[in-house]
Amino acid sequence: MPATSAATPPTGSAPALDPFADIVDLTAAIVDVPSVSGDERALADAVEQALRTHAPHLEVIRDGDTVIARTDRGLDRRVLLAGHLDTVPIADNLPSHRRERDGREELVGRGSCDMKGGVAVLLALAVRADAAPVDLTWVFYDHEEVAAADNSLTRLAAERPELLQADFAILGEPTSAGVEGGCKGTMKLEVTARGIAAHSARDWVGDNAIHHLAPVLGRLADYEARRAVIDGLEYRECLNVVAISGGIAGNVIPDRASATLNYRFAPDTSVAQAEAHVREVLSGLDVTIEVTDAAAGALPGLDTPAARDFLAAIGEGTSVAAKQGWTDVARFSALGTPAVNFGPGDPLLAHTDDEHVPTADLRHALAGLARFLGTEVPTA
Repeated sequence: MPATSAATPPTGSAPALDPFADIVDLTAAIVDVPSVSGDERALADAVEQALRTHAPHLEVIRDGDTVIARTDRGLDRRVLLAGHLDTVPIADNLPSHRRERDGREELVGRGSCDMKGGVAVLLALAVRADAAPVDLTWVFYDHEEVAAADNSLTRLAAERPELLQADFAILGEPTSAGVEGGCKGTMKLEVTARGIAAHSARDWVGDNAIHHLAPVLGRLADYEARRAVIDGLEYRECLNVVAISGGIAGNVIPDRASATLNYRFAPDTSVAQAEAHVREVLSGLDVTIEVTDAAAGALPGLDTPAARDFLAAIGEGTSVAAKQGWTDVARFSALGTPAVNFGPGDPLLAHTDDEHVPTADLRHALAGLARFLGTEVPTA
């Protein structure tokens, strides 16, 4: 029997969403509900209301501004499909609008690409897939675009991990409606050089800390990044200086300078191995190295039965590649769940002022996932 409890009840002001509407119209309606990180309540209310109204086959659970909907038919396999509700700040790109450009139709607006197009696809399927060959968990979550500690998946993994358990997960991140397996890990490090402060007119009594960073820059400029092929997908590692700081005045020799490094490493590398590698690259230099942030990557997991079924269902013409950034698939991987990224929109357009999604991507993603879930959706 579907549950009706809600930890955070709807406010009553949620706009009505019609999950049976044309997918482009549904996406536009979701885009037009502002939901900058920390302000997801109205959209979470609307998603919850739509699920409770149109999906009697689902148990609907509200946790903060995250909405979880589940089937429990006792099937042998469970697939989880997730999408985040929040966006980066609006840049005069709401309300949404359609346009024709270079012979294709596009929906323009904040979040259309990252990732309300994916949310619309998931919501449209959640109300239809009442006879899928697997049990399903749908997760519409908040606070993805901010610090990892605020991401509701972090809270759920710690407090209610049973809600995230699955044999396979699909994250609706933008991939131009292709499949991107796993993701790379990421690490930020602070590399600090010390010196002796002095008046710049008498530099011989000082020791310039900024100059001590020169060997660091030299090694990284000459660095040849590894390319790792995992399950047939190539992950390209990257190690770069992304910021430099030092100096207090135009007439003072600086006694401290630091370089911020960002290392993106293949998912067959652990966080500990990644740190050891950076320390090896910079070994022998007179600097201190501190890891300030790190997150492991996720293996593609394309050899699992559920992943094979998914790839077969979405069609041979769909591209399959490695995810070169970091996404929340890593959170599912940490729970032992293989995960892929699959959603409408070009990831290079995420967070841009001209953020948009091709309407063909919306239809392709919807049709592919519908085949996987054994349900039908309108083709136009």
